[in-house]
Amino acid sequence: MNIRGVWALYSFEMQRTWRTLWQSIVTPVITTVLYFVVFGSAIGSRMEDIGGVDYGAFIVPGLMMLSLLTQSISNASFGIYFPKFSGTVYEMLSAPMSPIELVMGYVGAAATKSILLGLIILATANLFVDVRIEYPLAMILFLVLTAVTFSLFGFIIGIWADGFEQLSFIPMLIVTPLTFLGGAFYSINMLPDPWRTISLFNPVVYLVSGFRWSFYGEGDVTIGLSLGITAVFLFACLGVIIWIFRTGYRLKE
Repeated sequence: MNIRGVWALYSFEMQRTWRTLWQSIVTPVITTVLYFVVFGSAIGSRMEDIGGVDYGAFIVPGLMMLSLLTQSISNASFGIYFPKFSGTVYEMLSAPMSPIELVMGYVGAAATKSILLGLIILATANLFVDVRIEYPLAMILFLVLTAVTFSLFGFIIGIWADGFEQLSFIPMLIVTPLTFLGGAFYSINMLPDPWRTISLFNPVVYLVSGFRWSFYGEGDVTIGLSLGITAVFLFACLGVIIWIFRTGYRLKE
């Protein structure tokens, strides 16, 4: 394996994060802090506990997942889209690196940024609400799995996109609404039928539920089902990426 090549690509992508620190880290953290202030402190103090958990603390896993999903997709999609836009992607494809090494460089950097952002948001949340983590290893596992899976998804979007509008279309108009409707601010068990049943078709429900289980030991669905759905999505993304490199879809003319 070309470890030096993977590291060079990974370092280049990470350095882009430090050059755009406000856009990559500071802005998402400030946005999430506003959610904590409005929903956690202002409105949350007037709401009943959910499953024995204070409302302000209850929404922390959902807000972390919201930032994790959107930033993983945005980081990975822009990382591969920009070489396509500038025409340097052909130099990348002719470099002595295999497709899996290219994916490791881009997706590894995107996932690292998202995990750092998630941990910063978690540290910030502790300033506003009392957050406890019952299963820290499971929390780290979900954090890494989700960041890698949605970075792979973002990598696919970056290859598929033909313009900056398409690049932001799926994160803004599909992923963010699905996260809001996936139990980020409430438990889907609070919904009447048939809305609860309909919510179970939203894949983000399983991510939020599993992540929340690692914090408070309770989720809307079983932890095994949450891990299973995440693994299925992970392998589906890997399958699509393998197909892209085998066929050269939107990479080679």
